Order: sequence, then C-alpha cells, then structure tokens
Amino acid sequence: MFTNHKFIAFETIVIKEVRRFMRIWLQTLVPPAITIGLYFVIFGNLVGRRIGEMGGFDYMQFIVPGLIMMSVIQNSYSNVVSSFFSHKFQRSVEELLVAPVPNYIILAGFVVGGMARGLAVGAIVTIMALFFADLQVAHPLITVSVILMTSLVFSMAGFINAIFANSFDDISIIPTFVLTPLIYLGGVFYSIQLLPGFWQIVSGVNPIFYMVNAFRFGILGSSDVDVYWAFVILAIFAVVLYAGCIWCLRRSTGLRH
Repeated sequence: MFTNHKFIAFETIVIKEVRRFMRIWLQTLVPPAITIGLYFVIFGNLVGRRIGEMGGFDYMQFIVPGLIMMSVIQNSYSNVVSSFFSHKFQRSVEELLVAPVPNYIILAGFVVGGMARGLAVGAIVTIMALFFADLQVAHPLITVSVILMTSLVFSMAGFINAIFANSFDDISIIPTFVLTPLIYLGGVFYSIQLLPGFWQIVSGVNPIFYMVNAFRFGILGSSDVDVYWAFVILAIFAVVLYAGCIWCLRRSTGLRH
C-alpha cells in the first residue's frame, strides 16, 4: 500500500530516472530511433520489395510490430541496467537500502523509469513507421497490454543484470550474447511458417517470439502463436522476475561492500 512517504519516494526515483534519460536524449532516444529507421529503409523498402508479402501482409507492415517491440525491449532493459549499476558503482545504492523505503518501492521506481524510456522510444519508432507503412491497430487493448507487460518484464530483467554485474563490461554481456540473438530469432523479420521443423521448435522456446507475435496480433490481427499463451508467458516471467528482484534486494546480493 502506498502511504504518503512511500509515494514520495517512488515519485522521486521515477522523476530522477526520467530526467536522467531525457537530459541526454541525444544519446538515449535519438540513436535507437535512427537504428530502427535504417531497418525500415533497408529491410522494409529495399529488401521488402523483393520479398513481397509475408504472412499475408506487405513485408513492411509485417516487420513494423516486431521493430517497435525490439526497440521497447532493448531500451527498457538498457535503461534500468545502466542506471542501477551506476548507483552500485557510485555506492549511492547503499543510501537507498538503509532509507526507510520498502524494497518494492525501490524496484518500482527504477522499473517505471525503464518502462518510460522503452515506451518513449517505442512511440518515436511508431510515429516513424507511419511514414513507411499503413498501420491499423486491430486490437488496441491487446496491443497496449502486450507492450506494457513486455517493457515491465525487461525492465526487471535489466534490474537483475545490474544487481549481479561487477563491472561495466558485465552489463553488456547479457544484451549482446543473450538478448540480441533472442530478439533476432524472435520472428521480427520472418514468419515461423518459413522455418524447417527443428527451427520452429527452437523458436517455440524463445519467449520473445511470443511477445513479438502477440504484439503483431494486436496491430495486424494475425499471429503465429496463440495470444493466450503469450499472456501466460508474460505473466509467468513478470512474477518470477519480480520475486527474484525482491529476493536480491532483501539479501542485498552484490549491493553492499
């Protein structure tokens, strides 16, 4: 329950996190948008003309939901992992831990800050996409729910990465060697129907594949997976990651020196 002092603590962390990435918007908001814009031009226009249709849609329309989701995932994750690790590096996180603020408030503040950046970049990418493709949101509630839950899940994943990281190099290992391959193998640029049987099975154990396809269903009304299972997977990840974050904060794992 949010009492007055808890809400003030939560609000303070969120405002600090938002101001942090907004103050350096040329580094946090513009580069991801430019990168995704290049995907639109190269994959959507140039390559897409040769491919034609994918899943019954123009190739540009097909990849837009995946590219929006990719930007949200990467920026929600990177904002939290870099911000919280900076607090660890500067030892200011110890002040948070000794303050009369519950662990879930600390977690909520950083996670909402990460979600704010992820959704901000996602909104910029969506606006850019309107110049390349004709988008009609088929299921608005599903679209909003999926993108909110996805940004929540990857913000908490970034938080756990920051807790266990011991150097600035450590905060780039998971995004480089785990997150990026999962995104590119998550059906952003292709339909699972094009893959041979073995790789369809491999895609089936990739959680990002379900998130991308659920978001694609929300926008286009078509998906390679059952949207119900996508929400189940998102809910499971959200609960497990939340429990892991709280457990780590309670034990002060890697936070006290």
